Amino acid sequence: MTDPDLTPELLLQAYRAGVFPMSEHRDDPRVFWVDPRRRGILPLAGFHISRSLARTMRRGGYSVSLDRDFTGVVDGCADREDTWINAEIRRLYVALHDLGRAHSLEIRHGSALSGGVYGVAIGGAFFGESMFSRRSNASKIALAFLVDHLRRCGFTLFDTQFITPHLASLGAIEISRVRYHALLTQALGRKVSIHDVALCDDPYSVVQRNTQTS
Repeated sequence: MTDPDLTPELLLQAYRAGVFPMSEHRDDPRVFWVDPRRRGILPLAGFHISRSLARTMRRGGYSVSLDRDFTGVVDGCADREDTWINAEIRRLYVALHDLGRAHSLEIRHGSALSGGVYGVAIGGAFFGESMFSRRSNASKIALAFLVDHLRRCGFTLFDTQFITPHLASLGAIEISRVRYHALLTQALGRKVSIHDVALCDDPYSVVQRNTQTS
């Protein structure tokens, strides 16, 4: 059952106001709004690629794509015991993707989807929603390529909503709500698109650029 009051347009308004939706778990049809007192962000010029991750990226054996399988990434993120992605949230983000507002970056090993990340882009802000791995380091590789791509497109804010040890190891930090809203206002005023430049799928270039800026 869907909530007729929840529309893709309402979600976009909420993101512009610094609010995002969640559910308690996949079987709970209700959706609530979240406005954290402390906000997680991933500084686009401060993404940390460890030596081991750099070696894994350079080793190759995988492919990278943008918006090739959005529903596959969302379903991969929801395929865990504890998830906040219920049917209503899935419906809304697929609709946002159809409108060109939600995007995914995929990692494949062969033909199999092994990891990815998805989120919403408005102006120069990217609101990261979730990521997943079916192989070791796949989500870290996805984030490395996504951060590189967003920076090259001219984005200035990567909102991670909350901080986890996984994100902190990659350079994510926590800021106040006031600071977040200031960064959000600046980012929303930028006229950029996630399709302004082609996705770079060369791991050597991505590692080098992140090493120069981090």
